[in-house]
Amino acid sequence: MPAPTRQPIAQSAPALPGAHSVFDQEQFESTLDAELAGLTEARDIRAHTVARLAAARSAAMEDIESGFATHPRAARETVRAIAALTDRLVTTVWHVATTYLHRRPNPTDAERLAVMAVGGYGRAEMAPRSDVDLLFVTPWKITPWAESVIESMLYMLWDLNLKVGHAARSIEDCLRLGRQDMTIRTSLLEHRVVAGSATVADDLRDNLQSMFASTHAEFIEAKMAERDARHERQGGQRYVLEPNVKEGKGGLRDLQTLYWIAKYIYRVDRAVELIDLGFFSRDEHRAFWQAEDFLWAVRCHLHLITGRPMDQLTFDMQVEVARRMGYEDTAGRRAVEYFMQDYFRHATRVGDLTRVFLTALEAQHLHKPPVFRRLFRRRRALPAPFTDDSGRLAVADEAAFLADPLNLLRLFHESLRVGMSIHPDAMRLVAANLDLFTDKIRADPEAGRIFLDMLLKYGNPERVLRRMNELGVLGAYIPEFEPIVAMMQFNVYHHYTVDEHTIQTIAALAEIERGEAINDLPLSTAIIKAGLNRRVIYVALLMHDIGKGRPEDHSILGAQIARKVAPRLGLNADEVDTVEWLVRNHLLMSDVAQKRDISDPRTLRDFAKTVKNKKRLDLLTVLTVCDIRGVGPGTWNNWKAMLLRRLHDETSRVLEGGMEALNREKREDEAKRSLRHFLNVEGAWEPRDLRTELGRHYAAYWQGLATETHAVFADLLRNIREDEIKIDLHPDAERDATRAAFALADHPGIFSRLAGALALVGANVVDARTYTSKDGFATAVFWIQDSDGHPYSLERLPRLREMISKTLKGDIVAREALASRDKVKKREREFRFPTHILFDNDGSDIYTIVEVDTRDRPGLLYDLTRTLAANHIQIHSAVIATFGAQVVDTFYVKDMFGLKLHQPGRREALERKLRQAITEGAERAGR
Repeated sequence: MPAPTRQPIAQSAPALPGAHSVFDQEQFESTLDAELAGLTEARDIRAHTVARLAAARSAAMEDIESGFATHPRAARETVRAIAALTDRLVTTVWHVATTYLHRRPNPTDAERLAVMAVGGYGRAEMAPRSDVDLLFVTPWKITPWAESVIESMLYMLWDLNLKVGHAARSIEDCLRLGRQDMTIRTSLLEHRVVAGSATVADDLRDNLQSMFASTHAEFIEAKMAERDARHERQGGQRYVLEPNVKEGKGGLRDLQTLYWIAKYIYRVDRAVELIDLGFFSRDEHRAFWQAEDFLWAVRCHLHLITGRPMDQLTFDMQVEVARRMGYEDTAGRRAVEYFMQDYFRHATRVGDLTRVFLTALEAQHLHKPPVFRRLFRRRRALPAPFTDDSGRLAVADEAAFLADPLNLLRLFHESLRVGMSIHPDAMRLVAANLDLFTDKIRADPEAGRIFLDMLLKYGNPERVLRRMNELGVLGAYIPEFEPIVAMMQFNVYHHYTVDEHTIQTIAALAEIERGEAINDLPLSTAIIKAGLNRRVIYVALLMHDIGKGRPEDHSILGAQIARKVAPRLGLNADEVDTVEWLVRNHLLMSDVAQKRDISDPRTLRDFAKTVKNKKRLDLLTVLTVCDIRGVGPGTWNNWKAMLLRRLHDETSRVLEGGMEALNREKREDEAKRSLRHFLNVEGAWEPRDLRTELGRHYAAYWQGLATETHAVFADLLRNIREDEIKIDLHPDAERDATRAAFALADHPGIFSRLAGALALVGANVVDARTYTSKDGFATAVFWIQDSDGHPYSLERLPRLREMISKTLKGDIVAREALASRDKVKKREREFRFPTHILFDNDGSDIYTIVEVDTRDRPGLLYDLTRTLAANHIQIHSAVIATFGAQVVDTFYVKDMFGLKLHQPGRREALERKLRQAITEGAERAGR
């Protein structure tokens, strides 16, 4: 690499035609001079200057914004035009301050003053609402004249509604503070004289160059540490679904960090110079250029939309930015999803460029490579053409490596086998030769063996899969995977892009296999210990969402893709059939557990018929657990664990013992026997009272609730009066929810009143059952969670009880009280969830199942149950499944005569009224 050449650090912003044609500096100052000639008061001079500059700035910004609208995905010209416009504002303010307000024709050497742009402004890159960072520099101590000039300039700039960051320092102050503070040193790195004394600017530049020359390693390490800390603050993931375009991983700051380091060491003024310096190839520089242009465009749109320095790409902003950048919806995907996929692809490329850049620095011994555990790692022999380069797996002979395309896969296999990270140069070589993956290589059995070994042999496949994905290898070897790379799912439920979610699910499976999740996942751990086909489960997880992003059902399309891909990976015919079935049904167990009443025998019978055997049940259980855990932090909880465990256990009984295991009378007898034993252990029940309790309920009650809940209702109903409302609130740790049990005289609409009372206290209902006893009492139980998805703490239960009691007694009218609380969060307003209402008379032997799939909001359950009650529909149970901003409310109902809703006309009329309630509620919530 050539030695650093001496070039000036200070630079001037280019005069851009777009800004210059609106605001000609020379002509503007000439006109302004003529207008100021007759003014004598400083206040009038400032006011007139600000008024003229404000008008000129407004016209110039309008011109710049209209130009940006013609190329909305590229902002390089725009950000430089805004910087050029800012230069004109600062220069004019300097002219007025030094010519009219504080005139001093012949300042002394001590009174020389340079006005410097620093930071992003110094780099001549500004978004529409960026800060104007100014540094006022004097040779020695700040003089009274310089103080007056600075003060007048700042007042005029503030009156222009500019956010100005400023500091006034001597050259010695700049050097001293630059040595002490890396942030100040970085801002000085990008200083550029805008107005004032060029001599002072030159003196500062010369002194800074001397300081920089002796601190290369210190600066690099500080910038890398700063980058790592910044990434950690932003979530540590490149695929955070609401990324910070400036500070996030793969964002503008990462690119600027590379530029800062190059400028600090080699005094480059443009990124293109990194090609001649040997850091980037022309293709890599093009990627740098394109990523920077795209990210700046996104940031400019955010500033223009919000009218403030907004850098967080929130969900509501994503939709508008996508629209402004010209993305369009298709049949299978929304415009915002295409936009975010492009965003994440650029962010990934930024990570690649960072690795390439740091490797070049290492080659010059300017940057220390990461510390590896070399001292404690047993060295293992590496086959040709691989070698050990400072503890990282490298390519010894590039020609030999590329002669066999399978080496592109072997590189990753070796890194897992020997526990070494891959050298960035080797990654660069792979990324540049992805065209070696041909159909012949993809069909090669050896390629399939290598790939499956990476999944199955070494216990941590996610690490190598993520690296393969970032470098494009995964999409090159499995082209069917490439469309989901960086694909965003525009909903608040999924935390990751589709490809990252897929890798997270595989990581979850590997964690279970290593025995690290035995406390959280005892069932899945036991299934894996008992033995299951690992080839099938790993390939099924890799394929389960591969069909997303197309108009077709992704489960069906994914199954078709899996049937083509699995044989290429070396699976036999039976394994391919199983993988296809798992992919086609990968949502089945989750849907049944979360959207159906699994205490209903028909639900279990139908699910068992679909699964057919215990082998498939076990595979589907593990896949479902990994799929949910791979959605994101906090998605998996005890409630879902309990539902899946119960569904697996009950289905296992059916598969092993036949349908007799679901006999209603048998299950009722078992439930009564369990309650009798439970209450006798307590020792407080007389035989007569016990006979009364065991005889007062219908069969559905005994089949639908656990013994502990039966015991709670036995206590509530004991000696209850007709006018009495009894409530029991109890945290249910096993289900990660609070159990709210109610006993009161039955009457129409009771379920709706209870739902309204719970909505008023902000409770999220996840499951509910209601029964009527033979002597006319309603026994309703709800499982509820707080806004964070956890059981209510014990200290909150008294207030919860008080609010529920007031509502049930009529002291508070739920419909009126909910009006002001039933609001959709601003950041979730752009999510679209079309309403689907399904009536199913086959899913239960005695109930009609009404499934409502729509957008969630606080008062939705109350609106739905109130509509059902108003139409004389009896609700037996409700199962609530929430997926971020989407909810599926499932009701098991009968009509007023205790029959299913058989008449089509009746169902159609009820659907219209439910849709009307949803629409009216959504309009109310959106206001």
